[in-house]
Amino acid sequence: MRLLLPPPVVLGFGLLLLYAGAKLFPALNVTFAGQDALALLFLIAGLAIGGHALFRFILARTTFNPTTPGKAKALVSDGFYRVSRNPMYVADVLLLLAFGAYLGTATIFVVVPAFVWYLTEFQIKPEEEHLKRLFGHTYLDYCARVRRWL
Repeated sequence: MRLLLPPPVVLGFGLLLLYAGAKLFPALNVTFAGQDALALLFLIAGLAIGGHALFRFILARTTFNPTTPGKAKALVSDGFYRVSRNPMYVADVLLLLAFGAYLGTATIFVVVPAFVWYLTEFQIKPEEEHLKRLFGHTYLDYCARVRRWL
């Protein structure tokens, strides 16, 4: 699978865009009661979901490297994978939301949808093609039961 950028790099770029947006467009920054608590909630949720998803891959003894889906040895469909086919990417979105909320930048309304679109088109869809070839009807049944994001 050829990627333009691996997902951790895309996440880093998204975080950088949020920071740049907060600094370059200060008029779009907001503060509100509970802002830090909301950011902390998103952060904890993102770390918990991402950690749980990674742990499920480790338990299944399969690759969690997003650049090598063809090396998958098992289809992970338990834990949070019963709710989302891509909980690691959901966790990344939550981390973006945490940082955006912490900064109070309205650029979050551009960066997060762009991140979701980019990952869907250039990471998730190619991954899905590999997983269809590897796991066939089992994967297609899983896709019919579980949504891509949430």
